Amino acid sequence: MSEDIKVAEPKQKIQVDLEVDTSVKDLGINPYAKLIHLARAVDAWRIFPRLFLTVYIVLLYKCVIWYMNLQAPTMEQSGLISIVVGAGAAWFGLYTGTSKSKK
Repeated sequence: MSEDIKVAEPKQKIQVDLEVDTSVKDLGINPYAKLIHLARAVDAWRIFPRLFLTVYIVLLYKCVIWYMNLQAPTMEQSGLISIVVGAGAAWFGLYTGTSKSKK
């Protein structure tokens, strides 16, 4: 049996000339400057994490009041309250564990 031997073609070197314009162009006032400022303010105030924690506190309050009004809570109802309280610990841990890093 004869095997075909493949011979590699020689590689070609190509020289490419590239011209890049590095001059600074004045594009005027940034039209998104106010939106960027608003986004930084919302980020600094941590509005969304505080909103989520507030919603969780209301949920926890309503669940605990409901649970305490039950005459004979079942295992499933006790499990629900356990999960809601455990989720609160996770939420609070995430909220206090993350902070705005100073640059």
